[in-house]
Amino acid sequence: MGALPVYRWRLAPDGYATRRQLRAAGLRPGGQDVAAQLERPRRRRGPLVAYLYRVDRAKPVRPMTPARWAALAKANAARRTCPECRRDAGYVIPPSLGTCTTCAFPDNAPEGASWNSSPHTAR
Repeated sequence: MGALPVYRWRLAPDGYATRRQLRAAGLRPGGQDVAAQLERPRRRRGPLVAYLYRVDRAKPVRPMTPARWAALAKANAARRTCPECRRDAGYVIPPSLGTCTTCAFPDNAPEGASWNSSPHTAR
C-alpha cells in the first residue's frame, strides 16, 4: 500500500468523510481501507490525525434486529449488575471499583441509606 494523501484540517476534498461523519449520514466504511488522513497541527505536541474514507464506497448501516437489541440489553444489564451482591445498581459499575458503591464502601452506606442524602447534613 502506498502513502496516504494527507490534508490539512478542514481542507479535505469532497467525497471523503470520517467514521463519525459517515455514521451521521447513515453509512459505514464497509470494509474499505483508509483512503486519506487529516492532520490538525498543535503547538507543543504532534498533530491530531483523523482518518478519511471514501463516501462513494461506503455501505448503509445494518439495521438493528430484535436479536441484536436483546444482546445489547443483556450486555448493558451485565454492566449494571454487581458481581458481589448480584443486584442491579441502576448505573454502570465503574471498572476501577469492580463492585457497586455500596459493596465497595460498606462503612459509608448504612443499610437502606440513600446516596442523595449526605451524612454531613444536620437532622
